[in-house]
Amino acid sequence: MLQKLYPNMYVPSILDINPDELQKNGIRFLLLDLDNTIIPRDADQFAPEIIHWLQSLLDRGFKLCVVSNNNNMRVNNLLEPLQIPCVVRAVKPLRQAFLRAMELLDADTASTAVVGDQIFTDILGGNRLGLFTILVVPMQGKEFWATKLINRRLEKLVLKRILRRVSHKDKKYYVK
Repeated sequence: MLQKLYPNMYVPSILDINPDELQKNGIRFLLLDLDNTIIPRDADQFAPEIIHWLQSLLDRGFKLCVVSNNNNMRVNNLLEPLQIPCVVRAVKPLRQAFLRAMELLDADTASTAVVGDQIFTDILGGNRLGLFTILVVPMQGKEFWATKLINRRLEKLVLKRILRRVSHKDKKYYVK
């Protein structure tokens, strides 16, 4: 059961994900979490380096979709200028939102990765579908109260186990 909580890769930041490495692993589709993965939860616009990173992925032919438990207005306001599709009120880790995102992108499981900052939503949800999963260290900023109270406390226990299993290579930590 614990295997479902382990990501394939663990990185300090979204910016540490190398597109060349993704392509080498056959990844062409990314399902991205929003809050504290590509933008702090309390921010209302993307940092320039995040916009550059997202645009560079799009320019290289990657297809992106944001899968967020957040509401429609926040997610659409952020993503509309970038023309990145989204699935909102996702209720992660349930499978339906991930499947909907893959349908929007016409993606298959072998070439899709899930990127997120939470083990019990993003990583568990992606692993349940057999997707490549990438855990990022959460961005600094405000946390949703339930995330802070419940998820982050439980994650500390799992992270200790993950860090015992990792091999350090560049700035990326490979878990599986």
